[in-house]
Amino acid sequence: MEEKTTALYTQVKTKLLDAIQSGTYKAGDKLPTELELCELYQVSRTTIRLALQQLDLEGRIQKIQGKGTFVMKGKIPHRTLAPIMSFPDHMQHLGRRSDSRVLEAIVVPADLTLGELLHIDPDAPVTKLVRLRIADDVPVAHEVSYIPWYLGPGLASDDCTGSLFKLLREKYGRRIVKSVETLEPVIPERAIASLLNIEPGIPTFLMKTVTYLEDDTPIEYSLSYHRGDTANFIIERYYPPEQ
Repeated sequence: MEEKTTALYTQVKTKLLDAIQSGTYKAGDKLPTELELCELYQVSRTTIRLALQQLDLEGRIQKIQGKGTFVMKGKIPHRTLAPIMSFPDHMQHLGRRSDSRVLEAIVVPADLTLGELLHIDPDAPVTKLVRLRIADDVPVAHEVSYIPWYLGPGLASDDCTGSLFKLLREKYGRRIVKSVETLEPVIPERAIASLLNIEPGIPTFLMKTVTYLEDDTPIEYSLSYHRGDTANFIIERYYPPEQ
């Protein structure tokens, strides 16, 4: 009985998600009531509630007390086991419009931390690149990248509104093969919260990333603040084979 119920609510969830993705229900639209959905899909109210609960957890809908259930713009998924993908390519893959605003592009001396992370001498020049990432006209991430100057000597003067990795590959011949990331919830500084258009004190996801070339040379260290209401992170793990 449990397997049958699980299969039913999964089927209903898939049908509702298909209706959302096809535009039958658009962002901001109010969904039919639970009773109306019961009649539409010929299932129990429990099954409908389970399906809606899953969509709610995934950020696709939002229940507002006394008003109903409304379709939300889906959160931007970030998989921890996935190919490295630029922000523009990621948004295109999701069918979202993207834009990047360069807030700062300058050459600065590295400090001790950057020297250790990027395997360069303290005070060695690095390009500091600050960008605001925008999806469907909504700011979703604030990124600060540090790239050793010798690996991209003209980077501060380049157009960095597109894919940084593509630019590094095509202009500077730097082929990126892997990254190592850490993720933690943080309260961003007021200036970053303002740029992300969120209230001060609202948590964000802070992702710290070191990106490497083929010979394990670190080419970038970045700190990315992602809005908690527009992003989620999906962790894929595999059970090791029995010894």
